[in-house]
Amino acid sequence: MESARTTRDMVFAMLVVVVMFMQAGKWAEAQVHHVVGHHRGWDVSSDIASWATDRTFMVGDFLSFAYMGGIEKDNVVELRSRDEFESCNVSNPILMFTEGIDKISLQEEGSRYFVSSNIEKCKKGLKLPVQVKSISNVQAAGFLAQQPVAPSSTIKIHGSVIMVLSAIILSHVVL
Repeated sequence: MESARTTRDMVFAMLVVVVMFMQAGKWAEAQVHHVVGHHRGWDVSSDIASWATDRTFMVGDFLSFAYMGGIEKDNVVELRSRDEFESCNVSNPILMFTEGIDKISLQEEGSRYFVSSNIEKCKKGLKLPVQVKSISNVQAAGFLAQQPVAPSSTIKIHGSVIMVLSAIILSHVVL
């Protein structure tokens, strides 16, 4: 009787682990942490346009901006329109980020426009247009199968966490 229960528990644990591994890829793809400008951060020298070229921004992803914050620095502002973005018109921002390390959640599909609050630096290219896509739109376009390996400035969240949790669960059930 005890042997049947142990076998049943082990089969159940293995089933849980298999399901978690199957879901881990989906969860890992669902949240990506983009460090804007890679190791140079939010700076004209980091060539933000090149950094953003091959990136896909998805609902659930995060952007992290690292810069010297405060008055008259390179604070990040979010603008309402492409026209404001193109002209570096920061007079009417949606949001202003001033902490120096800002994490911004991309929670809905659509266009977002981030620029430096320093107009001269914005005109020199310190700005980032972000087209946030939904998972369903990307899957329909076939991008998931073609996504490149994540560059070092992109961190996949959850995948390794799921594997560690699976191992812990399995070790407790087997022991």
